[in-house]
Amino acid sequence: MTITRRHFVHTLLASGAATAIAAPRALAWQRRTMKPRSILILGGTGFLGPATIEAAVSRGHKVTIFNRGRTEKYRPIKHADIEHLYGNRDPEKHAQEDDTTSPKGLEQLEGKKFDVVIDNSGYYPRIVKASAEWAARHAGMYIFISSISAYAGSATPNSDETAPVGTMEDPTIENMGPSFEYYGPLKALCEQASEAAMPGKTAVVRPGYIVGPGDPTDRFTYWPVRANMGGEMLAPGNPEDPIQVIDVRDLAEFLITLAENNTAGVFNAVGPEKPSRWGDVLNACVGAAASKPTLTWIDHEFLQSNGLPAGSLPIWIPPVGEFAGFHTWSNARARAAGLKFRSMDAIVRDTLAWWPSEIERRTKATASIIEEAKAAGKEAPTLPDPSKLKVGISPEQEQKLLKLWHDSKK
Repeated sequence: MTITRRHFVHTLLASGAATAIAAPRALAWQRRTMKPRSILILGGTGFLGPATIEAAVSRGHKVTIFNRGRTEKYRPIKHADIEHLYGNRDPEKHAQEDDTTSPKGLEQLEGKKFDVVIDNSGYYPRIVKASAEWAARHAGMYIFISSISAYAGSATPNSDETAPVGTMEDPTIENMGPSFEYYGPLKALCEQASEAAMPGKTAVVRPGYIVGPGDPTDRFTYWPVRANMGGEMLAPGNPEDPIQVIDVRDLAEFLITLAENNTAGVFNAVGPEKPSRWGDVLNACVGAAASKPTLTWIDHEFLQSNGLPAGSLPIWIPPVGEFAGFHTWSNARARAAGLKFRSMDAIVRDTLAWWPSEIERRTKATASIIEEAKAAGKEAPTLPDPSKLKVGISPEQEQKLLKLWHDSKK
């Protein structure tokens, strides 16, 4: 299967050259006497946000979240002592864009002071610029969650934070492009906007695939759930293929560590600590499964030649061509700044244990959305089956490919 950059960026979502901000300032940090921090999270209600709240609260910090108030209806925050502020990252828009009485822009932030701002919902530089410039007047540090996709390419294995980032001809574009080709360059421009507003006080964190309990994309979840079904299981590629992921809880703890230590710099937030293999991930899935599947490894050339669409098997990427180095980014700088990792066995086990409750949550959210539409006199939207994975191949596709593979060996 040929993985093009457009296919790859699209699957990374559905999770420019600013060399100055990649300087290794963070390596010189010194641990200070711990005291509670006041932390503002821009967003806070999706996947990384709740994990960050949990990490901050468990370590004694005071948390405020700022968002439009939409996602909380379906993903309520469990901590009662969290301060909720509402508005819009876009200074010109209201929290509810069709309701001019709802809070506008960053208005509810005015007069507030924070030790740290964590921006995990920034995608367009104009929007990030507004938030970061506000933070420059009202906060001591800005942590921007970027992406490994910010790099211009990943053909070279074992690259670090000094690798060039993506660029785009028109930096004012505020859409991801027809094939999400602007996602990475826009993230790079957001990094630059953050650093320009708060030079020397900005941490840029570049995760790859964020996984674990709470993941709304199902990209990693597909594998332990599929393994738990048992039977013969298609294992794409080679057991030795490199793989990098970061558990959302480990990433959240790292963000709070940066906040506690006022650590600035740029960090590749990828794991595990030492290089891992794709076979390790699938073996962990087999180990956690109630009904042990049998893995049948099929190389990517065969999958490509037999029509498997690019990106159909998530997380795994053939380590060839322009993606030869994608799952090999150096995490040395992040480890030196305090990033720690749980085991792959723990990630798989916890994800599998969480999945039934996620089906229940999605089922309730789907019913609520349909009821809200009916109550408003609108046609009920067509929504996917909440009990099914959003990504991956169907059992029929899998069986077809397995049969073709076995027939080719006769």
